[in-house]
Amino acid sequence: MNYRRLGCTNWKVSEIGYGMWGMGGWTGSDDEESLAALQRAVDLGCNFFDTAWAYGEGRSEKLLGQIVRANQDKKLYTATKIPPKNLQWPSRRGSTLDDCFPPEHIDKYVHSSLENAGLDSFDLVQFHVWEDAWVEDDRWAKKMDELRSAGLVKAIGISINRWEPWNGVRTVKSGLIDSVQVIYNIFDQNPEDDLFPACVKMDVAVIARVPFDEGSLTGALTLDSKWPAGDWRNTYFVAENLKATVEKVEKLKQVRRGGISLPEMALRFILDNKDVNTIIPGMRKIANVETNTAASDRGALPGPVQAELRKHRWDRTPTKWSQ
Repeated sequence: MNYRRLGCTNWKVSEIGYGMWGMGGWTGSDDEESLAALQRAVDLGCNFFDTAWAYGEGRSEKLLGQIVRANQDKKLYTATKIPPKNLQWPSRRGSTLDDCFPPEHIDKYVHSSLENAGLDSFDLVQFHVWEDAWVEDDRWAKKMDELRSAGLVKAIGISINRWEPWNGVRTVKSGLIDSVQVIYNIFDQNPEDDLFPACVKMDVAVIARVPFDEGSLTGALTLDSKWPAGDWRNTYFVAENLKATVEKVEKLKQVRRGGISLPEMALRFILDNKDVNTIIPGMRKIANVETNTAASDRGALPGPVQAELRKHRWDRTPTKWSQ
């Protein structure tokens, strides 16, 4: 495992971090299996773990607390997210800070998440949706400063809405945050346009989420893919999105060289960008942990492959199903 500096925090975090949504909010999650996968990740050098209250209403946070307590001899960086008060993902244009993150709501959920995890503090607390207009209402920043002064939070971040990397650039430039979490993968390359340069200039960390495009870049999707009732992927991979995605993934498979798997290629594409500080693939099984963490040791993709992947950029705009 290789490590990178997490922006102005100066923490040395693993290039491959751990996204914990799947073990809290997706069907088929088993806590014992999840804990075994988490422990394997720790053993392989992963030290950055990202969760949220919304991942099973604290279920994932509880698992994070368990793995931290089981590895007290290691420094594991803990990150969680405050849900919007109106429980709407993504935030809507025109939503106010009072709709989503009034100060009393921030305070309530930071304490709730700490209780779920059984921790005295989180290294990073992020806002789970974001509107750049909120940078003008500094009540959120003042509340987070209070929580940081109280020792409950060490760093502050935002999680940008799907396919809206522009909707955080002003906040990055404000100097009020330490990190940005954004969707970045072979298809979603547009954070490179404006967001990443702003983050570099302000020394704000970039946490790349959804590296496999909600699973499509694992290569397992087909036009007949379905999930159990209640699984979020049923509402995301609607017929319109599933067909377009499968077609694009099939073309992408032709870029592979030397027996590289599609997931490894997806991770190494991101790792080639030094503006990214850590990637947080979702992992629920030990086999996934071992495969994904190994990408950190494989080095850069061959230049011709990287150049070819650039052509697969897919600029998308939010829809009712994209959430």
